[in-house]
Amino acid sequence: MANLALIEAINLALASEMARDPDVVVLGEDIGRNGGVFRATVGLLDKFGADRVIDTPLAETLVAAMAIGLSTQGIKPVAEIQFSGFLYPCVDQVVNHATRYRNRTRGRLSCPLVIRAPNGGGIHAPEHHSESLETTFAQMPGIRVVCPSNPARAYGLLLAAIRDPDPVVFLEPTRCYRLFKQPVEDNGEALPLDTCFIDREGSDITLVSWGAMMHDTRLAADKLAEEGISAEVIDVATLKPLDMDTILASVAKTGRCVIVQEAPRAYGPASEIAANLAEHGLLSLFAPVLRVSGYDTVMPLAKQELNYIPDVSRILREVRKVFEIAPKA
Repeated sequence: MANLALIEAINLALASEMARDPDVVVLGEDIGRNGGVFRATVGLLDKFGADRVIDTPLAETLVAAMAIGLSTQGIKPVAEIQFSGFLYPCVDQVVNHATRYRNRTRGRLSCPLVIRAPNGGGIHAPEHHSESLETTFAQMPGIRVVCPSNPARAYGLLLAAIRDPDPVVFLEPTRCYRLFKQPVEDNGEALPLDTCFIDREGSDITLVSWGAMMHDTRLAADKLAEEGISAEVIDVATLKPLDMDTILASVAKTGRCVIVQEAPRAYGPASEIAANLAEHGLLSLFAPVLRVSGYDTVMPLAKQELNYIPDVSRILREVRKVFEIAPKA
């Protein structure tokens, strides 16, 4: 079992599934000879050849359209989009075709494709390279949205996404690509989609997050433990469909909840989770559900991006507001 960074776990999952299933192909800009802008596909061209590792022109609409066409003909494409902000040209193909083939053909065709993209800021990238787009795709019926938070989950969830018979947008937390390593076993075992993971158990408050913000949320939980507050930490992992049962069960136990997202505040997944808690878990709550998020502005350039992205101090500030309203007994 190797200690891998998240980007290395992605590479391992791709290589593992391509070896297992000859119908899996990868395609995208610079993914062959160059191994991808973040090196997610490094070495795959040598292992599997140019028929299965396909360098495309610099045209995201074409990348998405090629993947959709291949997926309807028995191929399982994994398309890489270099940065999340470059997903916007793909929206036409995804919403008008990928998400609709099962309905359009009355079940005759499905669309087993994965569109991978780095998601979020924190690496001092230029404009359009640091967007958090989970909300954009989570609002589209007919598609799964997955956002792993660590190397082991990236490996298992990517295997599950490739094997899924319907389209999956797989958003990889950019600043976690090489942030830390953990043991990852190349056992070919997929993790379940549509399921939240309980990262740690606790009794006083539920902290809910996903992707890169899980790193800060875990650190915040460590700080709270030093103060005698037991935080249950939930990694949403699959944002669409959303596993509210796990979140509701946690809040029924703790009575308090703070949700952390990097995406802009308005209409985001945190809002959806909070609305579901108000609708189905209101009687469990001792205090209002609070959110920590990015701002409803364009992600700023490098010198200001860390003022935009939530951090441990902002998470702790909202947690303390909750305990001011509903002190620990």
